[in-house]
Amino acid sequence: MVKNSTEHSFSAFFLVGIPGLEAFHCWFSIPIFLFYILTLLGNTLIILTIKWEPSLHQPMFYFLCMLGLNDMAVASSTAPRMLSIFWLDAHLIEFDACLAQMYFIHTFSIIESALLVSMAFDRYVAICHPHHYGTILTTSLVIRMGVVGAARAIIMVLPCPLLILRLPYCTKYIIKHVYCEHMAIVKLACANTLINRAYGIFVALSVMVIDLGLIIVSYIKILQAVFRLSSKEARSKALGTCAAHVSTILVSYIPALFSSLTHRIGKKVPPSIHIIFASIYLLVPPTVNPLIYGVKTKQIRDRVMQMFFPNQKAGEH
Repeated sequence: MVKNSTEHSFSAFFLVGIPGLEAFHCWFSIPIFLFYILTLLGNTLIILTIKWEPSLHQPMFYFLCMLGLNDMAVASSTAPRMLSIFWLDAHLIEFDACLAQMYFIHTFSIIESALLVSMAFDRYVAICHPHHYGTILTTSLVIRMGVVGAARAIIMVLPCPLLILRLPYCTKYIIKHVYCEHMAIVKLACANTLINRAYGIFVALSVMVIDLGLIIVSYIKILQAVFRLSSKEARSKALGTCAAHVSTILVSYIPALFSSLTHRIGKKVPPSIHIIFASIYLLVPPTVNPLIYGVKTKQIRDRVMQMFFPNQKAGEH
């Protein structure tokens, strides 16, 4: 395939997998397969539970449905390709397919971050303005917030593959990774990639700083409101409604932070460690999120228990 009139470009890239640990690929495939199956089953169960239970038709749970759909999309963008490498030795990936995978992975990751911000806003309104919760967080506002978060991700990530298309690829076509990641593709180009690198850093930093900043501000306001409550029981109950969301934030952002740091500044970090962290960042949160909300959210926990144990009264488990 020729992508440039003067430079030859390969029609496909070669995904190595986990460099140096190729002999253990079959063992790595086991947790990846389990993570993927649990992601699909867990998030589907949460979404169907919310759909079937009228009392869960609230903004908080609408955001949770969006998070579940996005988590399944993230996992589906990565896990099948990883398993095809580990099980079938299908290392080759078409150039356009590689760009598409890169685009979807980064887009869904930014949507995930936007949803966590929306859920923080939901908790802020619920705790700081409880009497106006229904009038502020209407269904139409929830939909608009979801659409804006998705549109931001689509627009921000779109220049990444477009900027890559202008790059020539001469002799390097081996990607030392289990999936097509932006910087891994950019590094193979035989041209100046300053614009690509700068834009990639801009997107990563802007999303992290803006979204984490909004979440932190929301929780500062929440803590101020909680500590103004006179009853210890009321404070505990208010903070308890945030437990699942805080757990999800930690599960999502901590692996992302480690992955970013090992990639940008961890020069002495072995590639295998970076790849494992990058895989954890994409596969573990989608698996853990439905477990977190299933355990820590009483309404969901009770409804799920009723589905599997219809003769058992709520509160007996």
